[in-house]
Amino acid sequence: MGRHAKHHRRGPPLPPHRLPRLPEQKSAAPSPARLKGFNSAPAETVERALLLCCRSLRWAHRLTEHRPYPDLDSLLAAADEAAYDLTPADLAEALAGESLTLLPDGAYSAAHTALSAAHAAYESRFGHVFVICLDDLAPAEALDEVLAGIRSRLAHDPEEERVLAAEELRRLARGRLARLAHTFETGEGRSEGDSVGGTVEIRGFQASL
Repeated sequence: MGRHAKHHRRGPPLPPHRLPRLPEQKSAAPSPARLKGFNSAPAETVERALLLCCRSLRWAHRLTEHRPYPDLDSLLAAADEAAYDLTPADLAEALAGESLTLLPDGAYSAAHTALSAAHAAYESRFGHVFVICLDDLAPAEALDEVLAGIRSRLAHDPEEERVLAAEELRRLARGRLARLAHTFETGEGRSEGDSVGGTVEIRGFQASL
């Protein structure tokens, strides 16, 4: 994917999908001296964890291979660059790993029906699930934002939507990665790590991304 996507207009801020937010996401970000855990963990552990942030093997491998990173800003910048360089095939792989938006607890049944119908219409048109990043939005506002986002983006042509979906995927990956870096630095115990589904285990510490 070309770097011109940086300048493409963005749609409405969009919610994490398959991987819910970490409880620690409001905690202080790792300081420049606190990426030791991420930089020193086994490559297999890091790559598995990165795939929870973005389901592109090329993206995860590239970030793993370019360690060490001096600070979080450098890691996030590298993640952005890797996302901008995804090929159409890489993007399709990453989008295939995303799942439908999770509604807030207690959402009424009509909301589920409306969202399911909107998602079905979007996926029928573009061939992948709708991706949107709502990291800075209150949970109570998520449903309206998602529905409005789907309805407005259904009017796009496939190429226009591909560029916008890639941008939202990049934003989702960036937020997840910041939380993942925090998890690496706060995990204690075993040196091994593993990841299953939307949970990553690092040095015996588990958290959902």
